[in-house]
Amino acid sequence: MSDLNNLTDEELVRRYREGVPEAVDFLLQKYKPLVKNRAMTKYLKDGEADDLIQEGMIGLYKAVRDYEPENERGASFFTFAALCIDRQLMHAIEASSRQKRRAQTEAVLLTEDEWESYMGPEESPEKILLDLEVADETYDRIFEALSGMEKRVFNLQLCGYDYREIADILGKTPKSIDNAIQRIRRKTKEQTGGAK
Repeated sequence: MSDLNNLTDEELVRRYREGVPEAVDFLLQKYKPLVKNRAMTKYLKDGEADDLIQEGMIGLYKAVRDYEPENERGASFFTFAALCIDRQLMHAIEASSRQKRRAQTEAVLLTEDEWESYMGPEESPEKILLDLEVADETYDRIFEALSGMEKRVFNLQLCGYDYREIADILGKTPKSIDNAIQRIRRKTKEQTGGAK
């Protein structure tokens, strides 16, 4: 397994196809944080986060199975995998939406009291929606303030990678990644008015 650490993602895909099953296991573990991050930004009607993570892992496996560098116009495995994961998640959400539309005739509106008994008085639908809008706007402001390199580091951080792993993925030194993280923190504070 230790020799797999030294291979690029593209080399791992090739090794898997050459009959080294450990290579796909290694890639699935490596990219699981990306799957979790992508899944957590989505909502599946009547589903749980674990359902979406499973769908994302299916998308990741399809990426390993289908990745052909010469056919992907130079796209890295990371880019191709993210696309496959997102497609699989959207497919699951669309299937869920079809079921939702079919069940709309059975929908029941909750009274304010019923809502509070489920969610609590401080979690009104309006507050939840406003909180999500504020979070989206804050993320957009932060993202716009970052350089291209900082955006890549920021996204990989959100996927759960630490600075050493990010350095390996981007082919940079850990020190340069640490410096980028410090700049991201400073810019985040500037964009959020110093809030943590």
